[in-house]
Amino acid sequence: MRNWLKRNFYSTFVVYTIVGNATAMRLEEEIKMNKFRNAYQKASLNLMFTGEWLVARIDGLLKPYDISSQQYNVLRILRGQQGKLINLYEIQERMLNKMSNATRLVEKLRLKGLVTRELCEHNRRKVEIAITEKGLELLETIDPLMADLEVSLFKNLSEEKADQFNDILDSMRE
Repeated sequence: MRNWLKRNFYSTFVVYTIVGNATAMRLEEEIKMNKFRNAYQKASLNLMFTGEWLVARIDGLLKPYDISSQQYNVLRILRGQQGKLINLYEIQERMLNKMSNATRLVEKLRLKGLVTRELCEHNRRKVEIAITEKGLELLETIDPLMADLEVSLFKNLSEEKADQFNDILDSMRE
């Protein structure tokens, strides 16, 4: 019971600190730009600005755990492997940020004891990666905090609007 209270208090505190005391402003006010070339320019700038805003909140949540959002992404990818080894190329393909240096990220996680890194028996140039028990425990700790953050970040959208938003974003990349 004590751990549950501690985790839930901390979760509420972190999410409030990251999201709750931020005053929402329109894009025009945030970037001090009154006129846009057209709706597409505004949408493009709004998407970039909001993406950076979102990443800053996620990084704020992860900071006490000494991992970046990119390292968190690698850990989530590895957890999804369910114990199976994966190589650096496959990790890089699945990364949210394709410009991330997977080799550097994996090495930092290895030094923290969150992943293992081994040379492939069949191909000595290939490195295989797996998440450790410590890495899984860290994700278990972060998961409820991240879930609370996601709810807080999207509190102004119904689930239906969130689905529509996902459809719009997916259609942009077609």
